[in-house]
Amino acid sequence: MSTPMTPPSDAPLDDRLENEIELKEVEGLSQGQIVRRRFFRHKGAILGLVMLGLTTLLALTSVGVGPVPGWWEWTPYQTPSVVDGGRPSMSLPTWLGGSGFAIGEHPFGQDEIGRDIFARVMAGVQTSLMVMVVIGGVSAIIGIAIGAAAGFFRGRSDTVLMRLTDLVITVPTIVIGAVVGKIAGTVSGVVFAVAMGLILWTTLARLVRGEFLSLREREFVDAARVAGASNLRIIFKHILPNAIGTVIVSVTLLMSSAILLETALSFLGFGIVAPEISLGQLINQYQQAFATRPWLFWWPGLFIIVIALSINFIGDGLRDAFDPRQKRIPSERKMAKAMAADAAVARATTPTVRPADPSGDPGTGS
Repeated sequence: MSTPMTPPSDAPLDDRLENEIELKEVEGLSQGQIVRRRFFRHKGAILGLVMLGLTTLLALTSVGVGPVPGWWEWTPYQTPSVVDGGRPSMSLPTWLGGSGFAIGEHPFGQDEIGRDIFARVMAGVQTSLMVMVVIGGVSAIIGIAIGAAAGFFRGRSDTVLMRLTDLVITVPTIVIGAVVGKIAGTVSGVVFAVAMGLILWTTLARLVRGEFLSLREREFVDAARVAGASNLRIIFKHILPNAIGTVIVSVTLLMSSAILLETALSFLGFGIVAPEISLGQLINQYQQAFATRPWLFWWPGLFIIVIALSINFIGDGLRDAFDPRQKRIPSERKMAKAMAADAAVARATTPTVRPADPSGDPGTGS
């Protein structure tokens, strides 16, 4: 890691003070430590990380995963008797105008045949999170491979791969997603996610290509070539680690778009179908009951918003952490401390002018 340059003395005072504070805070830290420090100082990213973690933990532990049972008494497919017309049994605390906080037997309510909405929403969250992760992973693998090959080898390889990328981009995502989803969604959620990942890599490929076109001209790449490194080693050991920030941020934001796309396709009937459950499918399944039982829409929609916002907040935090041009405004206390230190340095470096000797002798005097 190169040592950051000291800001010029003729720069504005506030800019110089901010730069000095930033340099002191990251002095002696590695690039990974600097990124981690910036990320954990991003309040929105930490909020998104906590929200996503709690949502994932609740979804995995409540209804269980596969053969592992959860702590919630109902499964998404059980049909107990309808209680109180299927209304949610959860009540608000008294300070929010409720009758006292209570969860009840069916906190999110029941559908027309008695299925517990909490259990179905948690199963939908699991499916949507799985689809999001698989789409992000598949898109990352394809996008990195195509972008790296196009940017590193250039020439004919770049032309062919970028024209292929342009061809995929020209088709509207919702249209090609509906066609692919109609075919793959009837098989399983994993197959649907893999199929969607095969068409959502284009933006990442373009970003990786731009990074590789810039990085391949750097001195460390020339040094690796002189040392006898192969093209694959240069790509994966030298260039890709320097472009990892762009890749991580892009994949994170892609995952946020992926869950919204899956929700939209499932709502339109082109995504995941029964017996599997997703949040978009729940909204599609209960759309006829919007006027009479709106709580069937509240909870799937709420968790869609929570997951999408959490991923976006995390992506914003990662972008700010990896981007060296992003500056955090220092507090007034740090600015005052830096100004006092700057003034002390100025006084120490200013030459002292001694008064003239009254006798007119230019000597040092007594």
